[in-house]
Amino acid sequence: MRIALIRQRYNPYGGAERFVARALGVLKRQGVAVTVLARDWEGSGETSADGLEGAEAAGEPPGGAMAAQWVRCDPLYMGRLWRDTSFARAVCRIVSQRQFDLVQSHERIACCDIYRAGDGVHAQWLDNRSRALSIWGRLAMRLNPYHAYVLAAERSLFASSRLRAVICNSRMVAAEIARWFKLPERMLYVIYNGVDLQAFHPALREQHRRTVRASLDIAESEMIYLFVGSGFERKGVPQLLEAFARLRNRAARLVIVGADRQTGALRRRARSMGLGDRVVYAGPQGDVRPWYGAADCFVLPTLYDPFPNAVLEAMASGLPVVTSDSCGAAEFIVDGSNGFVCDALDIAALADRLERFDPVSAREMGDRARSSVAELGLVAMAEKLMALYASLMQMPVRPPERRPV
Repeated sequence: MRIALIRQRYNPYGGAERFVARALGVLKRQGVAVTVLARDWEGSGETSADGLEGAEAAGEPPGGAMAAQWVRCDPLYMGRLWRDTSFARAVCRIVSQRQFDLVQSHERIACCDIYRAGDGVHAQWLDNRSRALSIWGRLAMRLNPYHAYVLAAERSLFASSRLRAVICNSRMVAAEIARWFKLPERMLYVIYNGVDLQAFHPALREQHRRTVRASLDIAESEMIYLFVGSGFERKGVPQLLEAFARLRNRAARLVIVGADRQTGALRRRARSMGLGDRVVYAGPQGDVRPWYGAADCFVLPTLYDPFPNAVLEAMASGLPVVTSDSCGAAEFIVDGSNGFVCDALDIAALADRLERFDPVSAREMGDRARSSVAELGLVAMAEKLMALYASLMQMPVRPPERRPV
């Protein structure tokens, strides 16, 4: 079976990319030949072949980590609107020229058989984001030409007659697609992200807790709330800082792992709120496991997140989770048992949920969190993907007609 996977840029810290990386090794062992169409792999140190539209350089990605053939598709662009449109055209050209049994896109591109909606529904994200914006911010968002392009690409994708299946990484996303685009239920497949249950395990606590805490000068008895993610506005860091400032436990620490251009502004904001050195900015980390091992609780009050891998990794590592009802991973949270769910913008509710933890109760809830995701291993994810691929290979090809947008 020959499958093409489309992802514009491979960022090793990105959720969609980690999904691809985790799936590829298992799929290769199943006899699936995978070709990844992308602009570049971050950190590869390579440049585009001649810089021409549609130019490609096939080979093994850096370090061979992806276990697949890599076809570089890196047309010239300026700005993100041109970036996305040029990539879509170039990818569809390659797809038309090569023989693939199935084409699976992780981008909103209509020339695919399968779309993995790892980024969720853009229209829903804009709705959620508008709740946190001023009237002028909402107006600017509506007039933004890039958002207009993404919304149009989304409509075109879901109206494409070629589209045969949509992989949703949560029931939340499946419901949103059905509601916004009226896709029939038979086209929507919920396949949760897989996690390496051996790599992410409660034993990380014994392996890393003492060392990481000593490097931060944090005592064993002090609570550490951990945030992991990039895109701080979307993932709720401003609200988290406000809620953290309300905690009565002044010895508790908040550790933020991830990269964002607003980090400097958020540092100043934290200082103005009197948080001082209680907030630790660890930056992006190639290996987040030591940070899970050092923490007591994981927090992600995101405005919109289809299913963040970080929540899955944290739960597998034995951490209870506090997240929002606009996060797909909330489907695995049982309030008061393995974590808590609240509104992303309800600062008082978020502070209240954080107050309910101490190191002992967090450990007990973390054990239940691990049990909650015990069935979400990499093999289970790959088996579901293989079952989907096999079923689609037996399906008749639809006639070349389009559903109304």
